[in-house]
Amino acid sequence: MAEAKDFQSANYPLPVYNYRVTVGGTSMSFSQVSGITLEYTAVTYKHGLSYTEGQLIRKFFFEEYIPVTLKKGTVKGANDLYEWVTDTENEPRTLDVSLCDEEGVPAVTWRIAKALAVKVDAPDFDPNSNDVSIESLELLASGISVIHH
Repeated sequence: MAEAKDFQSANYPLPVYNYRVTVGGTSMSFSQVSGITLEYTAVTYKHGLSYTEGQLIRKFFFEEYIPVTLKKGTVKGANDLYEWVTDTENEPRTLDVSLCDEEGVPAVTWRIAKALAVKVDAPDFDPNSNDVSIESLELLASGISVIHH
């Protein structure tokens, strides 16, 4: 017997292709987003009675800037990635990557509090290929949080 639509939307994983990227409140299109990671550092402490009591393991969060890569098809006249990298104010921007449900409503959002554009890669130029031209933007990201809507 087929399950109800409400049951499926509540219990089945969301497809990864249905996402939205918002940079500083402006929606931007990207064909791929990768590198969003939130990582803790584990520290093992051995003391004088470790042989009987065991080691102590604690986790700590040291906020570091991590590289995040955004890829986008090259469009004639659209130079927003280049402008972001060459921005003279050099201020970090907020970046939201929202995984959306079937109606396009955000269900889970990965929020990056500080995203600083540091590098734009031009597409690969190959006369033997018929692929779409893809440029990539590398960010340094910090302050990552996950919001479930």
